Amino acid sequence: MKLTLKHVGCLSEAVIEPGELTVFCAAMIGAGLGFLWFNCHPAEVFMGDTGSLALGGALGIIAVLIHQPLVLVIAGGVFVMEAVSVMVQTGWFKFTRIRTGTGRRVFLMAPLHHHFEKKGWYESQVVMRFYILCFLFAVVALSTLKIR
Repeated sequence: MKLTLKHVGCLSEAVIEPGELTVFCAAMIGAGLGFLWFNCHPAEVFMGDTGSLALGGALGIIAVLIHQPLVLVIAGGVFVMEAVSVMVQTGWFKFTRIRTGTGRRVFLMAPLHHHFEKKGWYESQVVMRFYILCFLFAVVALSTLKIR
């Protein structure tokens, strides 16, 4: 479908041709569930950076296409926490190294899940608690859709 000036005004109001996007999202959900099925302890399948970065990029594009990028930030709260923990750790380390001569750390290790492992949590504890946080962030993100 070609976009004309008549359709440009609709871009901020509705998603044009949502059928293909729905099929793509359903395929991503199915692939993700299949991955999680075979990734439970002990993991048989590993994703790596290539797969995770591709999935993150696809989620970002979908959020922009459906005009809900801020909902993605809320729904991906655990990923945001992980990224922010790395930024805080490196920023604070560089700041204290310049200020005092020796760098200090906020967390025992960044990203955040390694900090909890260094605190003595088992890997399965970290994973399960982050799953719970993911569920809570998803509920909050879905609740913001109704508020608008």
